[in-house]
Amino acid sequence: MTPAPLIDPFARAITYLRVSVTDRCDFRCVYCMSENMTFLPKKELLTLEELDRLCSTFIRLGVKKLRITGGEPLVRRGIMTFFGAMGRHLDSGALDELTVTTNGSQLEKYADDLFAAGVRRINLSLDTLDDDKFAAITRWGRLPQVLRGVDAAQRAGLRVKINAVALKGFNEEELPRITQWCAERGMDLTWIEVMPMGDIGNENRLGQYWSLRDVRRAYEDHYTVTDLAERTGGPARYVRLEETGQKIGFITPLSHNFCESCNRVRVTCTGEIFMCLGQEDRADLRAPLRAHPTDDAPLEQAIRAAIGLKPKGHDFDYSRQRLDGQMTRHMSHTGG
Repeated sequence: MTPAPLIDPFARAITYLRVSVTDRCDFRCVYCMSENMTFLPKKELLTLEELDRLCSTFIRLGVKKLRITGGEPLVRRGIMTFFGAMGRHLDSGALDELTVTTNGSQLEKYADDLFAAGVRRINLSLDTLDDDKFAAITRWGRLPQVLRGVDAAQRAGLRVKINAVALKGFNEEELPRITQWCAERGMDLTWIEVMPMGDIGNENRLGQYWSLRDVRRAYEDHYTVTDLAERTGGPARYVRLEETGQKIGFITPLSHNFCESCNRVRVTCTGEIFMCLGQEDRADLRAPLRAHPTDDAPLEQAIRAAIGLKPKGHDFDYSRQRLDGQMTRHMSHTGG
């Protein structure tokens, strides 16, 4: 018998799972991490075998899209074994899509392996095309390495979408350049408002915040902008630039609450399920996973109980000039 689907209290079917496989990253982006991070002990992380069981259980319960995130997922040792294992669900038809969000640093090494595992598109986080600014925003990053990764991904047959965080006073002037670069390479581009998550030291998020309303107005200064009716069940709203034909997305957790169509949950590398990115509500899936290594029923019960607590929405808000809705956990912990 086919198990009953995962339906939350607001009649939203949960068909999209984002799983963080590590909290570690080889960059230290200023809006995501503090410069000197303390990472989790290895014993607290789910093993690759546990991640397989967890994801496979979600897929059996109706998840059709699986996105692997981090930290930087491709720095986890042995991670290609996990991607290869998830490919069996694509082969069986149980899973429609296996995707990954990456900073691009390891793509030169792993792009062909990702394609072989069944990945067909990736999201790549890139906020600037300027070497010096890239080094400053990532603290440790190397732009040429990332750009070689983009080349490798496209050679391998992966469709690349660029995600850029809109940062006031940082990449405002680069909007035309980034847009044109994406257009020349056949890549879609999505802008994301910076979110109030985690202690990032001396960085000022109110100072970083560049509303996507202003980003759209900047596009209207350079292009003919047409709204698209397209919805993916996710947070992005899309427009088309008529001069280039490319699709531009806007993810606006602050200036526009996108929760009404939310079809996703997030699981951390330690097995915590967060039912909402902008709420602290969580449940522990690692305990039933480890307490019952040969019986998935307790894990399924824990998943269903968590989905039953999924809130209607979040409350990120900068409009009052304070960090309402600030989350104490870092984005690298939850997995974006």
